[in-house]
Amino acid sequence: MNRRFIFSFFFLIIAALVGGVLWWFWSSARVWWSGLALGMSLLRSSESGGWSIFLWVFLLLGFTVVLGIVAIMGGMGGGMLYVSIVSSFFPFHLDFVRGASLMMALCGALSACPGLLRFCLTDLRLALPAGLMSSLGSVLGAMIGLALPAQLVQTALGLVIMLIAAIMIKAKRTELPVVEKPDAISQLLRIQGSYCDLAVNQRIFWVVHRTPLALGIFFLVGIMAGTFGIGGGAANVAVLNLLMGVPLKVAVATSTFLISMTDSAAVWVYLHSGAVLPIIAVPSIIGMVLGSWLGVKILVRARPANIRFLVIVLLIFAGIRNILKGLNIWG
Repeated sequence: MNRRFIFSFFFLIIAALVGGVLWWFWSSARVWWSGLALGMSLLRSSESGGWSIFLWVFLLLGFTVVLGIVAIMGGMGGGMLYVSIVSSFFPFHLDFVRGASLMMALCGALSACPGLLRFCLTDLRLALPAGLMSSLGSVLGAMIGLALPAQLVQTALGLVIMLIAAIMIKAKRTELPVVEKPDAISQLLRIQGSYCDLAVNQRIFWVVHRTPLALGIFFLVGIMAGTFGIGGGAANVAVLNLLMGVPLKVAVATSTFLISMTDSAAVWVYLHSGAVLPIIAVPSIIGMVLGSWLGVKILVRARPANIRFLVIVLLIFAGIRNILKGLNIWG
């Protein structure tokens, strides 16, 4: 009975959150359309004429195609690289870049979720509590990010990027972590499961531990994702795999499901503020989808270690660039 009550409580909170967000979107549709009008006005009021804006849009499309390839081959969602590079080298305001990044990550995650659920790699008992905490944090983070000065957010983004690059260099993920004993919260919520690993033709059973600490960290990851307009996939995988002891394949799949929940909550704040411009978001989404499709084809022949090294180098360079741009040293 207690378990049913807890799950009913979680579902009610999620339903209330979704209902509130839908009402918020309905009441603020005019703000979104004002953002669309602003995007179209950029085409008419460019100092060098409309063609310069079209040129940047086509460059953005080409960049996101390449980013989609690198993201798939490097095992990343691409949001961190997108925000850091586009905000540094493209003439778009940081708020618009973050809004487009959330839409891009959301579309990618939603397209991948059905297949992951079909193969039992995403566990809902694990994803729903974590997603609830990260969604609440992402809404708070989006409000914080839009309220702070753009230069301060840019500098903080550079520091976060450098930190994540350092974690990627030192962290060693475990394919099948050993959990000696599940904690009381995970047992109460029945967070456990199994999946069939086709690589070894074996069914893998797993349990988790350190659930209360992990839920608190998911809230912080949500704040980071909402503030900087990123999916937070790398952080989700690290918490699930290294802290909770979730197998790596389940951690990656569940992280994708978490991104769909986290970004769904955060993106409404950016929509309400008129910070999602179709002229930036649409080519970004199209380019990422095309790049992801090509990346899957190339992944068979490429060496993941080389791609991982490339991703780390790009993160370090983009992090330095964001810090210097935020400090008005490299404009």
